[in-house]
Amino acid sequence: MANSAPKGFRLHIGLFGRRNVGKSSLLNAITRQKVSIVSEFAGTTTDPVEKPMEMLPIGPVLFIDTAGIDDAGALGELRIEKTRRAFDRTDLGVIVTDGAWGDFEEKIHSTLGGMGIPVIVVFNKSDINEPDDGVISNLIERKIQFVKTAAASGAGVLDLRQALVDSAPADFINAPTIVGDLVGPNEMAILVVPIDKEAPKGRLILPQVQAIRDLLDSDSLIMVVKERELRSGLERLNRPPKLVVTDSQAFLKVAADTPTEIPMTSFSILFARFKGDLVTQTEGVLAVDRLQVGDRVLIAESCSHHPIADDIGRVKIPRWLTQYVGGRLEFDTVQGHDFPDNLSDYKLVVHCGACMWNRREMLSRLLQCKRAGVPITNYGLAIAHSLGILRRALGPFPAALEVYLRSKND
Repeated sequence: MANSAPKGFRLHIGLFGRRNVGKSSLLNAITRQKVSIVSEFAGTTTDPVEKPMEMLPIGPVLFIDTAGIDDAGALGELRIEKTRRAFDRTDLGVIVTDGAWGDFEEKIHSTLGGMGIPVIVVFNKSDINEPDDGVISNLIERKIQFVKTAAASGAGVLDLRQALVDSAPADFINAPTIVGDLVGPNEMAILVVPIDKEAPKGRLILPQVQAIRDLLDSDSLIMVVKERELRSGLERLNRPPKLVVTDSQAFLKVAADTPTEIPMTSFSILFARFKGDLVTQTEGVLAVDRLQVGDRVLIAESCSHHPIADDIGRVKIPRWLTQYVGGRLEFDTVQGHDFPDNLSDYKLVVHCGACMWNRREMLSRLLQCKRAGVPITNYGLAIAHSLGILRRALGPFPAALEVYLRSKND
């Protein structure tokens, strides 16, 4: 639907468990739709199945019905790998079992808990497989929330919906703003939106649309211009705007046309803060100064799109980084949920703004890079640094700016 919430704004609820415990039946019962194929044969679900819906009072959610991860064989390994990747984007985990609770379920619980993900245990098929009293007592003692359901009849589904509402992470309910806090009520933001080859016909790209909505929700005023009209737009105001936000590809012209006393940044840098951790990615961009000719850099995009002739991830950023380093660098590109398990070959990861993702998945990638000792940064930060205007682009963000200034003083 045209007015539906983007996937990145939805609470991601992952359903995990053995094969044939009724995960797909449970999802169909919760959504009241036949979303997933249900069969008496184990392993029917091969790839994670996603279903967006509105769940009041939470709001927009995305259910992820994963394949069973007790599979065997080559095909089973592929299913398991795709299910493991679903952990990285799960905000709320549901462990589904048909009454059993053993090392397998404990491992899933430990994985989710170790990632700080709240967990609900669902004893499905409870009409025919009642869980052992000892299992129930153990969960109660450990304060692990559980419900009993029978998806085929709908029994317990309302209890599960209530448990999902009760367990929704507070940081999702109180989600940070994209830009509204930097502008404020009755103050002006100018958004610079180039209409180039990457702009969809008749539409704006998602970060621009989301920024506009965020500013409206914050009771802010908005002027939207192309880069050639910025100077004219500024001249028509009787007082300066609180902030100018530009597409990163127009950084140099916008910086030249925006008076230095007016804060300026980019959509991509706003999303580094909104979807991930701006300070971490600011620390990561400083690794650009340590790159040497021949080093390998990974370009990571959260969405899959057909590259254009002057694609920002495949052409422009590699060109700017190569010019900055003064010699040839090696670039690899990944898209969507694909991401190397082994990052040891890379000196830097440059990630898009992740506008299509939830914050959990982006934070998971930041953590993976940190564990591997590989710096990770963001498209906008990398562009600003390569063009020599990073200090100005970080002006609206004191903590990130301090990281940058401290690096220059060391």
